[in-house]
Amino acid sequence: MAMVYRFGGFTLDPLTYDLQCDGEPISVEPQVFSVINLLIENRDHVVSKDELIEAVWDGRIVSDATLSSRISAARSARGDTGQDQNIIRTIPRRGFRFVAEVSADGATENPPPGSPDTRPTIRYCTTADDVQLAYAFAGEGPPLLKVANWLNHLEFDWASPMWAPLFHEFTRHRQLLRYDSRGVGLSDWDVGDFAFDLLVEDMEAVIDASGVEKFALLGISQGAAIAIDYAARNPDRVSHLILWGGFARGRRKRGNQDDYAESEAFITLMRQGWGKETSPFRQMFASLYLPDANDEQIKWWTDMQRTATSPENAVHLRETIDDLDVTEQLSKVQTPTLIVHSEREAVAPLSEARFMAARIPNAKFVALDSANHLVLHQEPSWQRAVSEIEAFLSSAP
Repeated sequence: MAMVYRFGGFTLDPLTYDLQCDGEPISVEPQVFSVINLLIENRDHVVSKDELIEAVWDGRIVSDATLSSRISAARSARGDTGQDQNIIRTIPRRGFRFVAEVSADGATENPPPGSPDTRPTIRYCTTADDVQLAYAFAGEGPPLLKVANWLNHLEFDWASPMWAPLFHEFTRHRQLLRYDSRGVGLSDWDVGDFAFDLLVEDMEAVIDASGVEKFALLGISQGAAIAIDYAARNPDRVSHLILWGGFARGRRKRGNQDDYAESEAFITLMRQGWGKETSPFRQMFASLYLPDANDEQIKWWTDMQRTATSPENAVHLRETIDDLDVTEQLSKVQTPTLIVHSEREAVAPLSEARFMAARIPNAKFVALDSANHLVLHQEPSWQRAVSEIEAFLSSAP
């Protein structure tokens, strides 16, 4: 059972990485959230600089300026200042202490496999351009690497009503490797560039840090393009390639003016309404991606906006996604490939799945009876998708 902490008009839920003030969400970077949570959980004593670094940065070398900036951001998120120190107090030469009055009550229990004793251990690696990426293993068996999506959060996804059933299924027979790409989830948010090549390099950095040599590769949504690019260049590393709800061309690269106009309209709405509780964009976002989702899944999907990333990062990533094009790499893929796609979804048209299937040599194509971008576990087609993937992964490469 996780705890929800309340102090003043603020509410902090460690399970969902949710910080609110008077019912309105506050967007903070993952490290800042972790600092706040750690100080609250240890409010009975002064937390030293070394304790903070060990818990939040996993013991890595952190400059005093970085630590100070995170403490300053933690204060700012809750209306505190370095001068007032009504919530976080600096104890000279000793550390920091959370001094505001806190009440705690029970939150909902995590669904399997996201209970506290089974939650994956988060690890970190650093890219060539000095971005820290979070990654995690779960399960045992042949490795399966899931490419990062547009919106991910390693811990939040693990307990979500959308991803948890799928992860649980995969980890029954395999070792699942996941990561948060730059600007998203538990990875660094303060990054200046979201170019497609850098998103590919993010995955390569995780592969190098994880130590896996040969693995199956799962690309969902725009993750399919990253998977295609990597598999085409590294046929000796990828045993199986799975593309689910994917596309090789972003909306602006399909030669269709309607797609281009939809991209512009969607990005405009994102700038105005991303993560805002009262914005109609939140509901529209869920209706577009998961039109047949239940109430719990819709709430998780809309909450994901403020949990996964900032409005600015979301827009930059969306622009990169809409401009991607790996068409030339399709014919170079030598890895056995399975393409799984919902027949009636609106995010990635079925025609884009067929476009990939026609150009990847000997690709197997499976159309699913669903209108959701990713088939949900309560749908009859979910079991078919899982069975097709398991049979494909069990086949000899």
